[in-house]
Amino acid sequence: MKCMYCNCTDSKVVDSRAADDDKAIRRRRECTGCGRRFTTYETIEFAPVLVVKNNGTRQSFNAEKIRNGIIKSCEKRPVPMHVIDEMVSDISKQVYNSMESEITTKEIGEMVMERLKKVDEVSYVRYASVYRSFKDLSSFMTELKQMMKADKKAAEQKTDTKQV
Repeated sequence: MKCMYCNCTDSKVVDSRAADDDKAIRRRRECTGCGRRFTTYETIEFAPVLVVKNNGTRQSFNAEKIRNGIIKSCEKRPVPMHVIDEMVSDISKQVYNSMESEITTKEIGEMVMERLKKVDEVSYVRYASVYRSFKDLSSFMTELKQMMKADKKAAEQKTDTKQV
């Protein structure tokens, strides 16, 4: 590691500790050339994942875009920020753990909707309305009817298990 003051390439580690929720290591170093101290951070290097957009263009995966979309759909809803952060973290882990170098926006959108549906149905509908580009009221109503049918089915299964 090059000293930022004298460009000497020899330094010794004086102190090491975890940083950024154990996602990085903070190292305090002392230059053997000039004796001054400086801090470095060691982090995991992720293999780049490209997101393939609907128009065929590609861009680097950016979890902030997912966070912003979820925050927008959860506006004025009782969804705590830590829940949003957990969703973003889960989606990021799923993307990186897939070991694929590319993922489509459709796949990411489905991951987001799957989690939003469990957390807050209104936020889910808001996100789905943008993601699925509902063109008219009938396509919006179709989605709502599917949700209501799934809720009814889940409620029936709960009562069936209680009776057994």
